[in-house]
Amino acid sequence: MLLDRVPVILYIAEAGVDGGFRYVSPQIESMLGYSEQEWLADSGIWARSLHPDDREGVLAREQQMASNGQSLDPVPEEYRLLHRDGHPVWVRDDGLLLVDAAGGSRWYGVMTDITDRRRAEAELERRAAQQAAVARLGEHALERVAIDELFAEAMAAISEVLGAECAMVGQLIEGGRRIQLVAATGPAAANVGDSHTLDPGDSQSEHALRTREPVVVEDWTAETRFRQATPHQAIGIASGITVQIEGTDGPFGLLSAHALSPRRYLRSDVAFVQALANVLADAVERERTEAAIEHRALHDPLTGLPNRVLFLDRLEHALERLRRRAETLAAVLFIDLDHFKLVNDSLGHQAGDELLAAVAARLRQTVRPTDTVARFGGDEFGLLLEDVGSERDAIAMAERIAAVFARPFALDSSEHFVTTSVGIALASGGELPSDLIRDADAAMYRAKDRGRARYELFDELMRARAIARLRIENDLRRAIERGELALAYQPIVALADRSVVGVEALLRWEHPRRGPIGPAEFVPVAEETGLIERIGRWVLARACRDAVAWSLERPDAAPVWMSVNLSPVQIAQGGFETMLERILATTGHDPGLLCLEITESLLLDETSTTSETLLALKRLGVQIALDDFGTGYSSLSYLTRLPLHALKVDRSFISTLGAERRSEGAIAEAIVAMARALSLAVIAEGVEREEQVHTLRALGCGFAQGYLFSEPVPAGSIAKLLHDGARLPARRPN
Repeated sequence: MLLDRVPVILYIAEAGVDGGFRYVSPQIESMLGYSEQEWLADSGIWARSLHPDDREGVLAREQQMASNGQSLDPVPEEYRLLHRDGHPVWVRDDGLLLVDAAGGSRWYGVMTDITDRRRAEAELERRAAQQAAVARLGEHALERVAIDELFAEAMAAISEVLGAECAMVGQLIEGGRRIQLVAATGPAAANVGDSHTLDPGDSQSEHALRTREPVVVEDWTAETRFRQATPHQAIGIASGITVQIEGTDGPFGLLSAHALSPRRYLRSDVAFVQALANVLADAVERERTEAAIEHRALHDPLTGLPNRVLFLDRLEHALERLRRRAETLAAVLFIDLDHFKLVNDSLGHQAGDELLAAVAARLRQTVRPTDTVARFGGDEFGLLLEDVGSERDAIAMAERIAAVFARPFALDSSEHFVTTSVGIALASGGELPSDLIRDADAAMYRAKDRGRARYELFDELMRARAIARLRIENDLRRAIERGELALAYQPIVALADRSVVGVEALLRWEHPRRGPIGPAEFVPVAEETGLIERIGRWVLARACRDAVAWSLERPDAAPVWMSVNLSPVQIAQGGFETMLERILATTGHDPGLLCLEITESLLLDETSTTSETLLALKRLGVQIALDDFGTGYSSLSYLTRLPLHALKVDRSFISTLGAERRSEGAIAEAIVAMARALSLAVIAEGVEREEQVHTLRALGCGFAQGYLFSEPVPAGSIAKLLHDGARLPARRPN
């Protein structure tokens, strides 16, 4: 009775593969489904009941021990026996092998059902494998492994851990209306790249995307909720798990595991596939974010075109291809919109942005798919043409651009015409990308100088000029450091008695090798490179210190004013008045004795910064004179609206005074009359003859400067002149 109640199978059996059982306890029926009588009557039943995966190893071990001929201590062994109904049962077999005096051997043993324990161990092992696979995938995602490699790793983990014969990654396309297979293993691998429409309502994929919940199908032949997708039917999928791969702005797609036979999926299996999908979702989102950041770093936000950085990169690759294949050329076109500032000033910056976006779209439509259009900034665009046969092809593109720009642009319900100035530089492969852009830029500026709305081809003469300009820039930077810059001063006299009432500071550069370099040659370079701010600060400080020194040498004499020319760039940079105030405070110069000369080009490009700066200078007490009046694009409204104190009449109008040509003299007469009507002082420039003095005095002009009185001289000469009486007799010009 005790043996009948022990929850194990007790047995006695002959040793050997075909050894029959002599005794088996009643638990054989509850554990394996056979009665005692059935088990004892069939000598081969044990061997036939071994699981196919375990049979060979267990029988080999049995044969080895049975042939040993000696008693053996109990040896535990774990294997599977098939229940009468076919399901496997894990047993632990603890057998004692005894050999009797006659040499016969028998097993005396106990078989314990360990199925639950082995199932629990298997589940723990599988969960550990699942967790390790997810952790490995997450680690690789953090290491920035490519998304395609992560897809492959996730699908390999599904196949290995779940034993699924097929795994897939599908990506939503066309606004979520279709799903495309982007990665797959097993029979589905041949279908990568295919796509199919999502069927609303009866699709497993559509349901997973709509509910954001995993969908499990254990047997498609018995499935009533969904209709199986045709591609899945074709490869014989019988069961599977489908989960969503999330995305910040909507789902990216689906990850699925499939088997070719019906099977039951545990909750942990579903959680495993979802965990893999979550890692992929983070990786996809990271890649999208990085791609967006890279796009913003390499593209212009207003037009969506590549920016200068990306343009340079593509140009560099184009030049590399040219070096390997010398039969073709490449061309860089530098495109600048003519008078774009007028659009901003007249229609507003919003209209200007609208125009730039429209220009970008029109340029994209004009070029070939292999060409690159970029926006460099402002109203400047670049165009890279590859596989160019000759300069004629590049010129044809410039002409095509001019033709498409002949059509008006619609801006804020009105039409606006825009022309372009285009510079062209050709490349054969040996050039540097930055040099090509510089060359095309130089050609574009020559197109502007020659009237705009045209193209110019960069040539050797222009290259020589560009090299010379670069040399000037480099030498100018060193000139500031080495103290090669100096100021010369030209006296300004009162025409009534020829007394010196002021001086104009004129910048000079004495190059150690080239000798004197005129301001017309180096000042534009300083303005373009930003050096003008540093140079202008030095000029103001030097001029103010010299003026204060002259005043201290003759404390009882009438003071003279100091005129200093300003570059429009200095005003446009902002903060000029603050810098000037510091210089005046440091040098002790009287603001009322400082006259800043501005040109009409500054007023033509007038901005809010310009107006605010000029008004701030007025509050500071500084005088402002309009230089070279009458030579620029003047508007009389400037004379009344801005805080001007004096007009300087350009030498071109003074040179004909007292001569037979009366037109320029009439202009000078009109300027003087207008200035007097507006209570502005008038200073005549370039006076070289006595008859000019007489005419100017008759017109009512109060002040003049020129070689008739004095050429520009060093500061020491001005000090001596002022000390000797500050009167200038007429002199013969050199």
